[in-house]
Amino acid sequence: MKPLVRTSNTKHKKNSVAAAIACGILLALPGCGIPKLRNPEPAASMPPIFDLATGDGTTSLENSAQIGPAEFFENPMLVSLIDQALVGNQNLRILAQNIQIANNEVLMRRGAYLPFVTYGTGASLTRYSFFTPQGTDLYQINPAGTPFPNPLPDFLVAANVSWQIDIWRQLRNARDAAVFRYFGTIEGRNYVVTRLIADIAENYYQLMALDKRLQNLDSIIVLQEASLERSKALKLGAQGTELGVQRFTAEVRKNQSEKLIVKQEIIVTENRINFLCGRFPQPVERDSTQFFDLTLHALSLGVPSQLLQNRPDIREAERKLEAAGLDVRVARARFYPQFFITGNVGYEAFNTKYLFITPESLIYNVASDLTGPLINKAAIKADYLSANASQLQALYDYQRIVLNAFTEVINRMSMVQNYTKSLEIKRQQLQALEASVDVASKLFQNARVQYIDVLFAQRDLLDARMVFIATKQEQLSAIVNTYQALGGGLAPNIYRLPPVLGDPVMVPAPEPEPGKGPELIPAPEPVPLPEPAKKP
Repeated sequence: MKPLVRTSNTKHKKNSVAAAIACGILLALPGCGIPKLRNPEPAASMPPIFDLATGDGTTSLENSAQIGPAEFFENPMLVSLIDQALVGNQNLRILAQNIQIANNEVLMRRGAYLPFVTYGTGASLTRYSFFTPQGTDLYQINPAGTPFPNPLPDFLVAANVSWQIDIWRQLRNARDAAVFRYFGTIEGRNYVVTRLIADIAENYYQLMALDKRLQNLDSIIVLQEASLERSKALKLGAQGTELGVQRFTAEVRKNQSEKLIVKQEIIVTENRINFLCGRFPQPVERDSTQFFDLTLHALSLGVPSQLLQNRPDIREAERKLEAAGLDVRVARARFYPQFFITGNVGYEAFNTKYLFITPESLIYNVASDLTGPLINKAAIKADYLSANASQLQALYDYQRIVLNAFTEVINRMSMVQNYTKSLEIKRQQLQALEASVDVASKLFQNARVQYIDVLFAQRDLLDARMVFIATKQEQLSAIVNTYQALGGGLAPNIYRLPPVLGDPVMVPAPEPEPGKGPELIPAPEPVPLPEPAKKP
């Protein structure tokens, strides 16, 4: 008997080995036709410092993006408008719903890799022919001692289970991709918040500039009306002509008309702020008295690599890139077999009084399927290559956003520096023109110069003041936009949306070293073949 036992064990081992080899071939065969992924085009690395970091050529790690709006602007009226916009802006409310939709997508993906259990009841009535095997069976005696009825009722109460075993992490990778897109949606909203704060600040300073333009027109009109009266007096004294009277009259009327246009611009700008705040048209409270001497918080650029942490649009693009990489893994998993388990359990009887008798009325079954593509995988290959193309698109979009962020900081900081220098020169120009108007007015009163000299002096002063006001507004806008380009506006955590998920599986990006910019296009990491899951 011992040799027979050994022979039986030997056959059993051979059968097990054969089954293992067959399963290995079945698992490996579909992976032979996976097409190669395309690699991205190379690109330059981010510079380690900004060219305009500091005037002495040194680099500071201080960054204005870490300063909150209240501290940066130091204007209670402007900060109040920003707070109202963060609560009432309709665009932010729409984006908040987008975040909720993305969160629901994660919850849906999270449930995809868990067993699906359904339950139900059913009833049917079937009449069988007596000349069929089913009809013949009805002549049998049921447990109650009577023949089975014909037509035959059927009552069923059962639960069904279906479960796809996530061997290749296909379902979990799809979940993680949804998680990254969820966080990307949050960062997209954060970027809109920074842009909203910058827009409100720009329009607020534009309102102050319009107030100064109105004040400038009023002061010039006073000078021109005085010159008009003097011109009339000179005409009566036979020392002037009607031409001078009419030229001064035309200049006064021109500036009075310009005042109405400026007032209309004020109304439009106020309502633009009201719209951003989500409120109906109303006056905007402001104080424009210190407009010319207004200074904002000093700007600190830090190092370019800090943009990767501070700019919400860069973080959004990074999350989308990570999600696109997981999409490639999801598409790759379709080349390999998928394992399904199905089953049901319940009670079935032709009479309800027998329905819950155990074990006579108990029914159940369990089945498993291992299926994979073998022939005609064109659709799967196309989906895989499309996922690769989408990943490259996300990578190039990430490069573009990083490059744009760096360029924005350079351009806007350059504007701040140049407009600041221009203001100092224009201030000296204004002092000279104010003195020339004063001298021309005194000489005209003594009939020592012609009216045209006074007219030109006043017109030059008006134009110079208008240009000075516009330059000051551009300087303030440049400072605001530089603050936004650095990622400013989100430093207080009250402006950030906290995650509402539990503990999603995420791989955080490594922290960049201070003073060292990462490459815009990192070398693509190979997608490893997942290890098959152990038998559950």
